[in-house]
Amino acid sequence: MFRPCIDIHNGRVKQIVGGSLRDAGDSAEENFVSEYGAADYAKLYKKDGLRGGHIILLNGKDSPYYEATKQEALSALAVYPGGLQIGGGITPANAKEFLNAGASHVIVTSYLFPDGELSMDRLLKMKNAVGREHLVIDLSCKMVNGNYTIVSNRWQYVTKTKLNKTILNQLTDYCDEFLIHGVDVEGKKKGPARGLLRILSGYRKENTITYAGGIHTLSDVRLIEEISDRRLCYTVGSALSLFGGEIPYEALLKV
Repeated sequence: MFRPCIDIHNGRVKQIVGGSLRDAGDSAEENFVSEYGAADYAKLYKKDGLRGGHIILLNGKDSPYYEATKQEALSALAVYPGGLQIGGGITPANAKEFLNAGASHVIVTSYLFPDGELSMDRLLKMKNAVGREHLVIDLSCKMVNGNYTIVSNRWQYVTKTKLNKTILNQLTDYCDEFLIHGVDVEGKKKGPARGLLRILSGYRKENTITYAGGIHTLSDVRLIEEISDRRLCYTVGSALSLFGGEIPYEALLKV
């Protein structure tokens, strides 16, 4: 099932090459910069009945652009309360603010992986702060020495934790969903990460998994459905017509 996205960087809705994001200078290789605001996309998704899409704040809290990025995100939540998830710098201290602003779920990665290791103590604090039903764990990853390895801090830091069925099963009882970007292919429009898709397709628990990264054509969408037996949700970013790509948005509404 198609799930939409709204990525916000330096106060603008953008599509970027994921691995190019850098906090230093708030730089990124851009595929698309929208003339529309986040609220415009949220209104469209609401009109078309698309739920479970994610808003990602791509600036760190120390960035001079963070407040502008946050305000864009809040504007989207305001027009589609309960319809969108939000991630980017989420901790127990600020999660309730976004839920109260209209997010259905908060998405968390970096807070859970201090020093590159999964902290069960932090995971419990996060779960207790928002409830399992409002928590999405982002396990975006890249290939390191032959293994898909979870990355944090806006994909700039490689953790010590491998992405596999074991970690998915371990985290199942603590969250409602998983969001997983294939960072090596994110924004490159060269096809999804097939090895990663096979790992995710081997997950047999009840939590929804949304895959993102590399989708370039409708054939890629059909490949994901075939490999996963239609169990995976997926996000299309740079390749979507809304963001200057070639896959018609209207076509995904019919898949």
